[in-house]
Amino acid sequence: MDRSNHYETAFEAYLRERRLCYIAVDESRRSLMDVGSIKSLDFIVYGDEMSRLLVDVKGRKFPGGSETKPRRVWQCWAERDDVDGLERWSTRFGHGYTGLLVFAYDLQPCVRLHIDTPDLWEWRGRRYLFRAVAVDVYRRHMKTRSPKWGTVDLPVPVFRDHVRPFRTFTEGG
Repeated sequence: MDRSNHYETAFEAYLRERRLCYIAVDESRRSLMDVGSIKSLDFIVYGDEMSRLLVDVKGRKFPGGSETKPRRVWQCWAERDDVDGLERWSTRFGHGYTGLLVFAYDLQPCVRLHIDTPDLWEWRGRRYLFRAVAVDVYRRHMKTRSPKWGTVDLPVPVFRDHVRPFRTFTEGG
C-alpha cells in the first residue's frame, strides 16, 4: 500500500469503517518469489468466514478527460504486470484466496449517484465508488490496450457483466 496514494488510503479507510480485517502490504520494495520479483499487492482482506481476498487497487477518475471534454467511461485498464502478479500471489496463497482488481473511482462533482449505491464512499472531501473484478475473470477476457506501456483492458460489455461492488466479495465469499 502506498500511503501517498489517495485511492489506496480511501480504500483503507473504507475497510476500517466496515470493520473488515485486513493487512496493508508495504509495496515500497518488490517481493521475490520463485524465479524473480513479483509486483506487490495492496491489501489482504478477510470478510466473512469464506472470504479471503488479495487486492490490488487501481485508482481512476470518473468522468475522465478534461472539464471541457469529459469521458464518461468507467476505465478498467491495468498493467499486465498487475494481472500477472496478482495471479501469482493467488496461486501462492492457495485455495480459498481470490485475487481482485479493485477499481477505486474518484467521482467528480458532476456525477450524481443515489446515496444508497453500494460502496459509494465519501472520505476527505472526495467521493469514491469501489468496484471489483476477480483477476481470473479479468485474465480470461483482457485485451491488449497498449503494447508499448504493457497495459490491458476489458471490453465494455465484459466489464459491465463481471464488475461487482467490492462488498459482494466480502459478504458471502
